[in-house]
Amino acid sequence: TPTETAADGTISISFDAELSDLPGSATGPLDALIERMNQDPNIRVRLNGYASASSDSPSQARRISLFRALSVRTYMMKNGIRSTRIDIHALGNKGDQGEQNKVDVIIRAS
Repeated sequence: TPTETAADGTISISFDAELSDLPGSATGPLDALIERMNQDPNIRVRLNGYASASSDSPSQARRISLFRALSVRTYMMKNGIRSTRIDIHALGNKGDQGEQNKVDVIIRAS
């Protein structure tokens, strides 16, 4: 499952359909972001979690999207980023068309 970094610094982490464990492909881009955040205390991130709702209910999709965002936050916290700098939004299946099993890491200055 690929992890992409957009021009604005947003990291999009793809997850396998039913999984919420952080994929290995995410650690490189997240480590680079963590390094930036350690150098600049004004950077905050927003984690937008998404999950497709195939046969599942929207609440199930929201729960999976929350667990995905939490797995990203846990990784960042284990690497020195305070939880107060990380906002989580579990959006379930409210994403745009296209990839729905993902977490978008959006960089914001505080």
